[in-house]
Amino acid sequence: MAEAGLPARGLLVASSAARLTDALRAAGPPLLFGLRLWASVCLALYVAFWLELDNAYWAGTTAAIVCQPHLGASLRKGWYRMIGTVIGAVAIVVLTACFPQDRAPFLLGLALWGAACALVATLLRNFAAYAAALAGYTAAIIAMDQLGATGGPNGLAFTLAITRASEICIGIVCAGVVLAGTDLGGARRRLGTLFAGLSAEIACRFASTLMIAGAGFEETQTTRREFIRRVIALDPVIDEAIGESAQLRYFSPVLQRAVDGLLAAMAGWARCSVLLARLPKGRARAEASAVLAEVPEELRAQPGQDEATRWMADPAGLLRICDAAVGMLVALPARTPSLRLLADQTADVLAGISHALNGLALLVTDPFRPVARDFRRLRIPDWLPPLVNAGRAFVVIGAAQLFWIVTEWPNGAGAMTFAAIGVILLAPRADQAYVAAVGFTVGTSLTAGFAAIIGFAVLPNRETFAGLSLAIGLVLVPAGAGLASSSQLWRAVMFMAMVANFVPLLAPANVESYDTQQFYNAASAIVAGSSAAAFSFRLIPPLSPAFRARRLLGLTLRDLRRLATGPIPDTAMDWQDHLFGRLAALPDAAQPLQRAQLIAALLVGTEIIKLRHFCRRFDLGSDIDAALHAFARGNSVKTVARLADLDRALTSGLDAGALRVRGIILGISETLTRHAAYFDGATG
Repeated sequence: MAEAGLPARGLLVASSAARLTDALRAAGPPLLFGLRLWASVCLALYVAFWLELDNAYWAGTTAAIVCQPHLGASLRKGWYRMIGTVIGAVAIVVLTACFPQDRAPFLLGLALWGAACALVATLLRNFAAYAAALAGYTAAIIAMDQLGATGGPNGLAFTLAITRASEICIGIVCAGVVLAGTDLGGARRRLGTLFAGLSAEIACRFASTLMIAGAGFEETQTTRREFIRRVIALDPVIDEAIGESAQLRYFSPVLQRAVDGLLAAMAGWARCSVLLARLPKGRARAEASAVLAEVPEELRAQPGQDEATRWMADPAGLLRICDAAVGMLVALPARTPSLRLLADQTADVLAGISHALNGLALLVTDPFRPVARDFRRLRIPDWLPPLVNAGRAFVVIGAAQLFWIVTEWPNGAGAMTFAAIGVILLAPRADQAYVAAVGFTVGTSLTAGFAAIIGFAVLPNRETFAGLSLAIGLVLVPAGAGLASSSQLWRAVMFMAMVANFVPLLAPANVESYDTQQFYNAASAIVAGSSAAAFSFRLIPPLSPAFRARRLLGLTLRDLRRLATGPIPDTAMDWQDHLFGRLAALPDAAQPLQRAQLIAALLVGTEIIKLRHFCRRFDLGSDIDAALHAFARGNSVKTVARLADLDRALTSGLDAGALRVRGIILGISETLTRHAAYFDGATG
């Protein structure tokens, strides 16, 4: 019995050792980030103490805030934090200069500034949105330092702005030095791997759609929806890569065009899939085979090869092959409108993949080669969510100010500041804002307790900077590790609040002060302000995902009808940019049909622009106008009938131009028939 139990105990020990090894391996990167975070804060505090700054803890706070698990994200966040700080400091100086002795206009202007920053933070994305939010609550932080017990400015805004900006810059530089010295960065390579993997998968799956000629239509729809989510998720990774490279910062529009190219490729894939599914099987197979013959073998799956690695090995070569295939598909002889449409849409798919390969070549092969560069446009999918966030920020900041004045709470300015931080910073998270605000409040409350323990039980026995560093490491290291390893939003925000608020709550100084009453008053103000921000997202909730999705579709339909009867754009690029922004803004909870309708609107708008240009060339303006006016009135049946008349008028034309127009007409007609309920619906 004892001998039989030995192998079992050995297996148990081996299994336990394996689990322990896996746990240690998984805990390594988060723990390393926690140590980097702690080192950054300690360095910033040391420099600020050495310079004998008034509030040295702001340098440590800034170092904690800009630290991110990835080097590129940290550098990018530090850069934008510097921009936001300067803008906020200038704003509060101007506001103080305008109302040096007038409390009411000053506080009203501060609330309006916070609302404006909340609006801009919602319009922008990633770290640019963070800079806008920071500009809002930086003004509140500086105002907190210069306002009295009842909110009267003391005229020290300029001095405070210079001091605070200096402390924040010290924190940014110290965090950058520590992170750059301990992390070599890998965002560029990671982004290249993502681009290569997505481009290869989309190209291979599209080739499979041509091979099976319309079979498995529902499965390809599901696949495309997942691809769209993955492509949209590239945006923050691009920001991280730009943070590591000044050269990528200059060529950032190329990377955005690469993302748009993948979205355009999936739109063309959707058109081809629908067309093949609606054609008779024999005809679909014949026409798909004719088009597939022009798709290079290099763009299809290669047995036994890692596609992402293969595409990363020679993106410039694949780009040349792809561009050549686009030209061959555009010139492909066709005798039917469906074959012409299928060839042209396949060319659009490969053109989109070419844009992605252009971005991939910039990332992994020859970063200094000449690349066509355009300017990145600001995309505003819908003005209503930013306006709602701006209104909420104004109400919350104004209410906090009023409560402060009425109660004459000595720490009311701190409550107002943290209410502004929560309501401005978390507003862009839309329907997740309340969960994030609750996590932020919980993290702030826990941090207040930890700061009290460290400040009153540990620090009085430690009089050296080394003792201070070890004491703050007891909180910052595990909090940083928790932040780096958190996958749930509320936990990530909770640890973020602990990292960001621990140092200002502890408020270490060259000459320590252990005033418990002052500490608890400040801590209660911070918790109260954070709680007010969380409550505001219940009182004035963000627009629901269902409402936002319906509104985006309604706005798109309105814009599409204007496009049909308004001035003819020179190209379809502006329309596609507009719709790509709306596609990225579509909530994750949107129904699959709604995503399909938005892609249908993208395709119809692009085809209407092409059709109007072709008809102007062939002097068919009056014929197309009747169809487009019916479309603008929301009558798909009449539009399809008018387009059929135009198609019959072009039947005698055997040249490539007439056949291409007939292919566009076929694409528009099939899309209108498939989504008639949407295109005939109301725009509001």
